[in-house]
Amino acid sequence: MADPRIFGRSEDSDRRQEPGRRLYDPYKDLQIPYRAIYDLPTSPEFLFQEESTTQRRSWGENLTFYTGVGYLGGAAIGASLGLYKGVKAAEAGDTAKLRVNRILNSSGQEGRRMGNRLGIIGLLYAGMESGMVAVRDSDDWINSVVAGLGTGAIYKAANGPRSAAIAGAIGGLMVGVAMAGKQVLKRHVPV
Repeated sequence: MADPRIFGRSEDSDRRQEPGRRLYDPYKDLQIPYRAIYDLPTSPEFLFQEESTTQRRSWGENLTFYTGVGYLGGAAIGASLGLYKGVKAAEAGDTAKLRVNRILNSSGQEGRRMGNRLGIIGLLYAGMESGMVAVRDSDDWINSVVAGLGTGAIYKAANGPRSAAIAGAIGGLMVGVAMAGKQVLKRHVPV
């Protein structure tokens, strides 16, 4: 058998403890609270209580969100409209290359046009809604409806006061319907 002073104790002797003695554990004092490191809160942490009560995006996030959604949605709608127009405009003697070229050109043109229009509408709406929240210091449906009215009126202001008034009424009505639908969904659809 090997000398325990040179080669250490064997496995059998480690399991048997002498009475009144305990084995040395080098990791005993290294109790790192590793669970606390990975046990992070799921909700955001705020420095001030006022920040925790607001459930609203900042004006910059609002501006980016509405402009981006408007542009991407408009580009998708415009591209599908351009696809329809390109297929409809195909002539009997066209080759496949000409048809594909006509479809791609009309899809790109309509996609850009609709994307830019809805992106500008989203930009105007987000700016007005954030401005209304800052002026009134409250976040409710009135801000959204007034922002819709103003967005429609400013978007069509170059066409004259009558067109601006009609577009403003349509914008306010659309936002009012959207806000009412949002409240109905909140009340009746469990999320």
